[in-house]
Amino acid sequence: MESAPLTWEEVARVHGRKIYNFAYRLTGNPADAHDLVQEVLLRVEKGLAGYQPGSFEGWLWRITRNAFLDEVRRRQRRPTNPLPDELDRWDAASSEGADLAYDRISLGDDIQKALLELPVEFREAVVLCDVVGLSYEEIAHAVAVPIGTVRSRIHRGRKLLRVLLT
Repeated sequence: MESAPLTWEEVARVHGRKIYNFAYRLTGNPADAHDLVQEVLLRVEKGLAGYQPGSFEGWLWRITRNAFLDEVRRRQRRPTNPLPDELDRWDAASSEGADLAYDRISLGDDIQKALLELPVEFREAVVLCDVVGLSYEEIAHAVAVPIGTVRSRIHRGRKLLRVLLT
């Protein structure tokens, strides 16, 4: 059994990039992924003291998944419209480190677009398996479903991806 890192800073340092990668694959948008990572790290900070030793990564992915689903539900209740481009004053050129990190995890526009067309439960299973690299058992623990359901979602998700990419 794996124990939790002792500090929140260690969680952010050791797992931050993986959380962002998973968040980006779920949201399809770098800004939304950053927001999701922030929310996950806040939830980790609150829950770390009460963490019971076990599968730390499973606990972490469950927090990430729940934060994502909470945001999806919130947006369904209260849709937002993005600012027009001329009002967006963020300068992407000033964030070279973020651009390099994005390039390292980029799957290609066609694959990301196809991922976003998958139903959420298939998308999260495929991303957790093929991008994050979790085992079926770890995914089952993270999303709180039987392992057979995980296998089915991954199989169906990959099959849908093949259709969408051809």
